[in-house]
Amino acid sequence: QLTFVESGGDLVQSGGSLRLSCAASGFTLAYYDIGWFRHAPGKGREGVSCISSSDGSTYYADSVKGRFTSSRDNAKNAAYLQMNSLKREDTAVYYCGVCRLDVGGVYEYDHWGQGTQVTVSS
Repeated sequence: QLTFVESGGDLVQSGGSLRLSCAASGFTLAYYDIGWFRHAPGKGREGVSCISSSDGSTYYADSVKGRFTSSRDNAKNAAYLQMNSLKREDTAVYYCGVCRLDVGGVYEYDHWGQGTQVTVSS
């Protein structure tokens, strides 16, 4: 069973930084594309990133490009999301999980954890 545990969320001021961590268990992370998505109150799910298991290429949503960096450590079965220059609109619950590109060109996520809350204050 694929299990994810996200951590690192916090209350931070606008312009600040946070690093989210994702501990995976029950499978070998190296074999999967892994990414992050977020869900803000009143908004739909938004794919944030997806790192390829084959070549390490990474997708980023336009809203976070240049500010967020997604990484993975296959030896530790872990993934990370470094978030810099945070904005109020980044406030959301962040989840990590297995990601894939669907036929419509949209990134979808499977097997995510309980999420971690990120709140950005002005």
